[in-house]
Amino acid sequence: MTPATPSEILKQLISIPSVNPMGRDLTGAEFFETRLSLWLTEFLQDHELPWESAEVAAGRTNLLSRLDGNTHLGTILLDVHQDTVPVDGMTIPPFEPATRDGRIYGRGACDVKGGMAAMLAAFVRLKQTPAAERPSVVLSLTVDEESTSLGINHLTQSWEGKTTPYRLCPDPPTCAIVAEPTELELVVAHKGAVRWTISTSGRACHSSSPNLGISAVYAMAKIVTLLESYAETLPRSRPAHHLCGPATLNVGLISGGSSVNVVPDHCQIHVDRRVLPGETALQAREEIINWLHAQTDIPLTHAQPYCQSPPLADEHNQEAAQRLLKSVHRYDSDRRIIGVPFGTHASRLAAVGVPAVVFGPGSIDQAHTKDEWIDEQQLHAATEILFDFCSNH
Repeated sequence: MTPATPSEILKQLISIPSVNPMGRDLTGAEFFETRLSLWLTEFLQDHELPWESAEVAAGRTNLLSRLDGNTHLGTILLDVHQDTVPVDGMTIPPFEPATRDGRIYGRGACDVKGGMAAMLAAFVRLKQTPAAERPSVVLSLTVDEESTSLGINHLTQSWEGKTTPYRLCPDPPTCAIVAEPTELELVVAHKGAVRWTISTSGRACHSSSPNLGISAVYAMAKIVTLLESYAETLPRSRPAHHLCGPATLNVGLISGGSSVNVVPDHCQIHVDRRVLPGETALQAREEIINWLHAQTDIPLTHAQPYCQSPPLADEHNQEAAQRLLKSVHRYDSDRRIIGVPFGTHASRLAAVGVPAVVFGPGSIDQAHTKDEWIDEQQLHAATEILFDFCSNH
């Protein structure tokens, strides 16, 4: 029998790599979710839980399980992503779980295999509860959250008739809890994001006679300076959200040229604009495009967005949040309802009409870090809270 306590489950999850290459050309057994999906399938089978799978991309498979309950009490979706970020720069063995001073260390311990362990442990326990006294509960183990959200999009699109329906979740649930490290706080609002590339072009020539060429890097340097100015004024240009804070912009990547002795004929930057509830990704992008056009005559190429993550508004999830808060307060009366600046699957669910809140053990400050860890006490508390929420309606 596979382990059923959250700590035991988490250690098993950490030991199975499920790294999302995040758009980089990386290959190997540790990349993508294939090995973890196989382990999760065995876990569900060992605990005699019904399950189904759906391949949403080559070797990348959503897994669902369902516990039927009282139809009058609706359906709760527990969603958690399978993938983690790369391990570059880690100072601990990323896939060798270790326990020290009440913490469990390893890649994904915080984001978000800790939340996954809590959901799996609570789900196994729910199987032993009287079905007539609780709602139906669906566990969705989705792929590719850290990059382009292929997994959750495939699930939500199935409810709109755009993909094949899932046998265990053919209709939208009544509400959803999305696992992310929130330190047991309840997230009801968060920012979205739009990301795209901007390119400049030039004319290459030998660097000994740079006057014969046109430097795409020099042109891009002017664009980056303009965007720095835009980023400084952006937070003051519109009201901040009462829970999520101000709109922000970041230029996170730059590349260009082919050799140090060649005047560069190309340069590219990646732009990340964080979108507030009430804004849309495409409108935010269009605003920047128009602003740059008004500031400079440098020819620019704006690629289509490779990320459009909608924000989560706190308008339609208050009932679910208040119910979950009651369960939280049975274990920790200091926890509260908050907003956060990062994005989650909750906004994808909200976009198709599912009230969704974000909840889980661990701090976002530990996510993606060189020595990622999670507080073991929070891990166990999250399990109890999830079990309480799903079994007391």
